Amino acid sequence: MPEIPNWFYRTSVKALILDENKKFLLVREEKWRELPWGWLDFWELPQEWIKRELQEEMWINVISVDENPSYFQTCQKANWTRIANVIYETKINIDDLKNFTPSDECLEIKFFDKEEAKKEKLFPNVEKFIEQYKA
Repeated sequence: MPEIPNWFYRTSVKALILDENKKFLLVREEKWRELPWGWLDFWELPQEWIKRELQEEMWINVISVDENPSYFQTCQKANWTRIANVIYETKINIDDLKNFTPSDECLEIKFFDKEEAKKEKLFPNVEKFIEQYKA
């Protein structure tokens, strides 16, 4: 992929998956925790992307994805690339998580509340999400 100029935003779509206690699901990628996510390509709808990506990377079948995002934020990555994060509440069958198999892109999954998540090694955008999150 060509270098993206510093003044452009790359769009990241994220799935906000909640358990019955309103804890949110974070995945572990190497050392860092993150919401399930991916880069949105211009030909994809965010809801379609979430369904496909969760199935491919986590073997999770999506029941529904909200029509509108629940959260929107921008942040800067370490390499100075600006990111727009669009976060959609996503409903899954929680029992699907019992069949989770780690992959290169998703080593572990776990539900967190805000205080629990703050103790983890988080990407900067997850720290911003925690500030915004209202259970």
